[in-house]
Amino acid sequence: MTAKFLLMLFLMSLHLPAVSWVGKHEEGYVAFQKGDYAKALEKWKPLAENGHAQAQLSLGTMYDKGQGVAQDYAEAAKWYRKAADQDVGMAQHNLGRMYQAGRGVSQDFAEAAKWYLKAADQGVLEAQENLAVMYERGQGVPQDPVQAVRLYRRAAELGNATAQYSLGVSYENGLGVAPDAVEAAKWFALAAAQGNPKAQYSLGVSYDLGKGLPQNDAEAFKWYREAVRQGYAPAQYKFGALYASGRGVEKSPAQALRWYLRSAKQGYAPAQHEVAGLYGSGQGVKQDLAEAARWYRRAAQQGHVPAQYSLGLMYYNGQGVRQDNVQAHLWFSLAAEGGEMEAVSQRDVVTKLMSPEDIAKAEQLASKWRAARPAP
Repeated sequence: MTAKFLLMLFLMSLHLPAVSWVGKHEEGYVAFQKGDYAKALEKWKPLAENGHAQAQLSLGTMYDKGQGVAQDYAEAAKWYRKAADQDVGMAQHNLGRMYQAGRGVSQDFAEAAKWYLKAADQGVLEAQENLAVMYERGQGVPQDPVQAVRLYRRAAELGNATAQYSLGVSYENGLGVAPDAVEAAKWFALAAAQGNPKAQYSLGVSYDLGKGLPQNDAEAFKWYREAVRQGYAPAQYKFGALYASGRGVEKSPAQALRWYLRSAKQGYAPAQHEVAGLYGSGQGVKQDLAEAARWYRRAAQQGHVPAQYSLGLMYYNGQGVRQDNVQAHLWFSLAAEGGEMEAVSQRDVVTKLMSPEDIAKAEQLASKWRAARPAP
């Protein structure tokens, strides 16, 4: 054999492992797509252990989601880190997500921001969006709404629907940019067209109130309905309000209750308050004061001020619950702190009926409630 031919064989042999690795990773991907996680694991694990970055990312994902293996966040973080150290953008993003949530690693917002930044610089849209949220909240980085908007815009302009929605919210609330209802509606519309339920709801509100768009009941109803179809609780609540008022639809307390209940069962406090009101008044349903109190309590425990005041009244009057001045004082106090002026006068009334010991008990309960639910 000539020296040239031997050199050619040697060079070819150098590439054979890489070609084999690529083939095995693709075989694992095909198996994974078919739901054959055992075969995917069989293909990917040896590659990952030998340093194949994409296989490490794939293995991390399997442990992260519990696909073909027992869910193990620590193991997922280990493999994400190995791939992230090889500059795999999605692995860097996923590792940032683990640090942000404290899954498999100790929660560390600074580490999360570090990895999101690395992934964002590689064009990972989800990382740009998540890093923007951290700048908006001041988590792991100095709070900087302007920087948040810059990152939202980068991802939004490349078509990321969640970033488009967030950019719309920034324009709506004047966070990092001057308030601009027209610009907000524009970004809501782009995200809504991609099926983002929050954007669909916000676009409905824009049409409903004529904010940034001409007021249009039909368009508002259309976009609320799109969000309702995805089970979005605020949109379900809005449907209930439309039926309660008869705006754009035939007035129907029964239909109002139906939509309020759907929203309330998802934990949406304004809907829980409305459900309580309907049970209390007997509109669209048989009057049931105990059920009214139950729903007021669920909303009140989330800090919903009108529900706190209403629950205080029910305890004061003994409607739907056993009469209890301590509980009445507690909820009137919390509602008063939330800005409900009527609660101040009602608390003064009930205070005159209480012993010093009961007043102290009510104040202790209020302090305990505040400590368990720090202000955002």
